[in-house]
Amino acid sequence: MTLMKQFLGAAATLALCAGAATAEPALIYDLGGKFDKSFNEAAFGGAERWKAETGGSYKELEMQSEAQREQALRRLAETGANPVVMTGFAFGDVLNAVAPDYPNTKFAIIDMVVDQPNVRSVVFTEEQGSYLVGVMAAMASKSGTVGFIGGMDIPLIRKFGCGYAQGVVAANPAAKVIQNMTGTTPTAWNDPVKGAELANSQASQGADVIYAAAGGTGIGVLQAAADAGILSIGVDSNQNHLQPGKVLTSMLKRVDNAVYDAFMSGADLETGINVMDLAAGGVGFAMDENNAALVSADMLAAVEAAAAKIISGEIVVHDYMSDNTCPVN
Repeated sequence: MTLMKQFLGAAATLALCAGAATAEPALIYDLGGKFDKSFNEAAFGGAERWKAETGGSYKELEMQSEAQREQALRRLAETGANPVVMTGFAFGDVLNAVAPDYPNTKFAIIDMVVDQPNVRSVVFTEEQGSYLVGVMAAMASKSGTVGFIGGMDIPLIRKFGCGYAQGVVAANPAAKVIQNMTGTTPTAWNDPVKGAELANSQASQGADVIYAAAGGTGIGVLQAAADAGILSIGVDSNQNHLQPGKVLTSMLKRVDNAVYDAFMSGADLETGINVMDLAAGGVGFAMDENNAALVSADMLAAVEAAAAKIISGEIVVHDYMSDNTCPVN
């Protein structure tokens, strides 16, 4: 088996294996890279779990520019990769155009719905997981003011912030929620310096718990919060270990499960819309040795009770993307 490690110009790195007896799956990471310690890294973790369990190999590509999206999808399909999994809503338009040209290739896209017969669209109820960490933030806050820092200002990230605010206010109706977005371009996912600046600004306004939903930018938020002696909340992957004893919890978005399931299905991947909600284990919150001392028994009981009510339908968390409004400011 020969390993080729470059295509799409010098900026992209792709591992391609030739001569395999069966089609290999492939994973394309969005901007920010697979080691962003958040969204992309969760996807990488799912691929690696599949590899460890099956002994198989897979192709992977780290996006370096917007211009590479269509080239990447076509190249992978033409090399026989199946399925081709991609992380991020930004692949939506490109996949919609490319998928019909490769009817025998299955594609899976995370965070966007693409209506093509050979595409699985994986979406998450981020608002539900964010509600839970919002409850926890309100109960942990001593000042009554908490913060939210998003990455790129898009409805998907507003969805995180809205769910979080609803959870905060449910636990403490008098609480104040400060919200900031990092930017309006894809660079907002990988700007830890700006993340730190926003965190410091929110801390100066009294926020003592800050939730970051900003990809690699969130690393700067977690660091700044720890330096300021306040708590942070991670996202997507379990980020509790990045600042042990300083990260209250992490809102888990099980992108790893989405990738793992797609890889396990292979060319038999079931297409259509796949909703990964709280009931299905698609979202949740992280507890481990790094945050155990920060979460009281009362706090844990309140969050678990809220989770049960969300699953039963007693609590309905508003989905910002349904009408781009939020009942809580």
